[in-house]
Amino acid sequence: MKSIKAVIIEHENETVQLLNKFSDENSMIITICGVEKDFESGLELIRQQRPELVFFNACEKNLKLFQLINNIDFIAPKFIFMSNDTSSAYQAFKLNALGFLLKPLHFNDIILSVYKVMKVCEMELSFQKIQLQEIESINASQSNKDFIAISSLDKIELIKTEDILYCKADGKYTEFVLTNDIKILSTKNLGEHVNILNQNNFFRIHHSYLINIKHIVKINKKNGYSCEFSNGELLPVAKRRLDDFAKYIRL
Repeated sequence: MKSIKAVIIEHENETVQLLNKFSDENSMIITICGVEKDFESGLELIRQQRPELVFFNACEKNLKLFQLINNIDFIAPKFIFMSNDTSSAYQAFKLNALGFLLKPLHFNDIILSVYKVMKVCEMELSFQKIQLQEIESINASQSNKDFIAISSLDKIELIKTEDILYCKADGKYTEFVLTNDIKILSTKNLGEHVNILNQNNFFRIHHSYLINIKHIVKINKKNGYSCEFSNGELLPVAKRRLDDFAKYIRL
């Protein structure tokens, strides 16, 4: 069973200390990678650490800001709400939290909630594997490669390759940026998409970027080479890829 990464959003020292103690004594299943006192500052911690789990103090101030979690541009973590008010349990499940812990916390309650999160994460991973198998089958059957199947966490999307501006590496995921400003987060890494798209006017100009050369409007030579796209974005060409890129576009 894989260890999960977690952060704590809580202002009460006693609760934070108990969760840290739990993590220290159960390091094989959970790692606490940061603590913030409120959700406003906790959002930045979530963006930096990209945890799988957040222990969340369900106070009124934090709950008012909770919908801001929808603004992050990656797969949202699971939440376990915490409160000394049992009425907050209803709010927790209304907001799709995976668990609710009544303060003061108890180790048995924590471990049951954490195992529930781990089980859900395992189920999602299994679902992703099934999706990837389906996508490989779809992509293998498309001889003209006019379309590509992309697996996100909860669905498979079939998009035209000509609508892709570029693909950006995002850890073990890949962000697809399309001509209509839509962004799709794929559960495959960039290297796997390179193998599929390399024959369709795509070139990997950088470790983090695979671009569709049909959408380049200008190549900027100032301070190193960079490609400008139809949406105005500029992406750098890595020095070690410059010669191959120049040959590819016949500079």
